[in-house]
Amino acid sequence: MAAISSSHPNPDPNPNFISPMLQPYLEQQRQGFQPDPPPDDESQYDAVSENDSRDSSTTHINNSPIPNPNPNPIKLLHVSFNQDYGCFATGTDRGFRIFNCDPFREIFRRDFDGNGGGVGAVEMLFRCNILALVGGGDSPQYPLNKVMIWDDHQSRCIGELSFRSEVRGVRLRRDRIIVVLEQKIFVYNFADLKLLHQIETIANPKGLCAVSQVTGSFVLVCPGLQKGQVRVEHYASKRTKFVMAHDSRIACFALSQDGNLLATSSSKGTLVRIYNTQDGSLLQEVRRGADRAEIYSLAFSPTAQWLAVSSDKGTVHVFSLKVNSGNVGSERPNSPEPQPSVPTSSSSLSFIKGIPTRYCAFPSIELMSLIALACHGVLPKYFSSEWSVAQFRLPEGSQYIVAFGHQKNTVVILGLDGSFYRCKFDPATGGEMTQLEYHNFLKPEEAF
Repeated sequence: MAAISSSHPNPDPNPNFISPMLQPYLEQQRQGFQPDPPPDDESQYDAVSENDSRDSSTTHINNSPIPNPNPNPIKLLHVSFNQDYGCFATGTDRGFRIFNCDPFREIFRRDFDGNGGGVGAVEMLFRCNILALVGGGDSPQYPLNKVMIWDDHQSRCIGELSFRSEVRGVRLRRDRIIVVLEQKIFVYNFADLKLLHQIETIANPKGLCAVSQVTGSFVLVCPGLQKGQVRVEHYASKRTKFVMAHDSRIACFALSQDGNLLATSSSKGTLVRIYNTQDGSLLQEVRRGADRAEIYSLAFSPTAQWLAVSSDKGTVHVFSLKVNSGNVGSERPNSPEPQPSVPTSSSSLSFIKGIPTRYCAFPSIELMSLIALACHGVLPKYFSSEWSVAQFRLPEGSQYIVAFGHQKNTVVILGLDGSFYRCKFDPATGGEMTQLEYHNFLKPEEAF
């Protein structure tokens, strides 16, 4: 139920309800206001006054470290990028914080007073003052079955959406709010919080969902009703496309900004596949590795020339994509289907150049057996796979998400251990990325 206050969870909204607190934001929407980053890269959060805080404490960040009055260590519950990857938000057991990526700095924090304070999900709307919050942790600030619409200029919640089960995820567009439950997704109109669409899904404990961000085109991707199936909703053309992406369950997926390309991975975590969202065709397949892995995140570069992947193996991979996202939405009569690389007839051992260097440096009986098979004309698919162009190795034991930075050929990596990395890769030579920057955003003084 979309209401300022409601004690009984109910997913059915009141279509006539418009929160008076949303009026300033709605007026901006009607006038075509676009809350993009200001030219000097300053966040709008800097306009919030400490004296305006009503039910929480506000801290504004300057260049010097701020002493933490609470001696207990902060527990990080959530981390996520905003829609253009220029900022990221964290949810902690005390509240939430907002950071700028380049240059790295903490631009805002809000710690809630009282016994609660835990925020398990924070979804930004680009850089404007509207946020979506969900409670989390041992002492949640809000019920786990509610999405709170927070206006940080007013330092208060201006609306809420309540449900009968726990919220697994939230996604925002300038015109839509998408709420993900265990087996259902709700799509709301941002202007009046009216329910527009309900989608049934297979069990989705991770809250998997992705939406495009281009104005005038709304593409939503979520798990289907079958294992390994992805559902693609094209709201502009009112079309639904189902893609059988993998044999095992879907573990992660990502959309390009325009919604034309979809990258998927399964619970095996060995392969990543790129699909055309218009017709569901497979455009490319790349290989992360040979052994199973849990994929934590996938991310397209702004031009969809590159794809970044992070997993529990502690390595971030960057793959080169062969497709042009801008041409995917149109007819492509002259575009051949991507073909896997095959050895030339000049040498039955030419496939060795595609083997990861770790196998070549330490030849094994397994590798020698595969070479023998190749000599007899049997080429395993493993060695004809497309491998990553660049890699960056991280400490194992934490979960990491990745996105492309605003500087050319850079990636930004965030960890649930509080780590922030900015790295650069060479698109020509590939190989190991160069670390440009590191910070622990839970302990700002720790940087090198």
